Amino acid sequence: MSAKLKDKVILITGASRGIGRAIALRCAQDGAKVVLAAKTAEQHPSLEGTIHTVAKEVENAGGVALPIQVDVRQDDMVQAAVAKAVETFGGIDILVNNASAIYLAPTSKMPMKRYDLINSVNARATFLCSQTCLPHLVKAKNPHILNLSPPLNLKPKWFKDYLAYTMSKYGMSMCTLGMSEEFKPAGIAVNSLWPKTTIATAAVEVNFPKEVYQASRKPSIMADAAYEILSSDSKTLTGNFFIDEELLRSRGVSDFSVYALNPSMPLFPDVYVDG
Repeated sequence: MSAKLKDKVILITGASRGIGRAIALRCAQDGAKVVLAAKTAEQHPSLEGTIHTVAKEVENAGGVALPIQVDVRQDDMVQAAVAKAVETFGGIDILVNNASAIYLAPTSKMPMKRYDLINSVNARATFLCSQTCLPHLVKAKNPHILNLSPPLNLKPKWFKDYLAYTMSKYGMSMCTLGMSEEFKPAGIAVNSLWPKTTIATAAVEVNFPKEVYQASRKPSIMADAAYEILSSDSKTLTGNFFIDEELLRSRGVSDFSVYALNPSMPLFPDVYVDG
């Protein structure tokens, strides 16, 4: 198997657990240089993983790790993290905007503090991190931005129950839509990736019933799909809203049983995915 991402500098936000961690470990298998940008530097009382525990896993998997504590809502912290990454590794080839905050509530039940949080971490941070990495991505040989956000779908059913959250995630997707066209002359690919089913992450465990968590897939399916995107030619693969299973099927994967958390449970479809 060729190591397509060997020595590539990959900055991943929200990399201390879940999908961000899984993508980091998949890239590490190729010998990538992974910048782990996340808020959790010390063990959380109820959530597994820190940037330092994932850094050890990245090194063990064959990659080089640079853990940096970052709150993606803070401009100065993002700018400092990007500067540190460039100082350490000489540039940035790939940005994965994975950091995300979730709060599923209707308009009447949405505290404005939570509204500000999800929009700052989701839409604003995706814009900020992309903007901050841009001067370095334009110099890269095969530059990619990957946003963990859903296909844009204006059906009212995706807005009526959790309008604020949908606005925040669609803000990320609008970054994909606009930046893919804006950055095309520079050869920078900008794509979105979203799961067909719920993924067994802390966010799903906390925000959904236990049955949904058990009916989820492992984060590794998203990592494998992300790898397919990030190892593709940036000049020919941009502006797409990929669904993990559909993308992997198009790349020859047929056995998805390995991704099931509990193979005996019927899979639970993720939000924003029809059918």
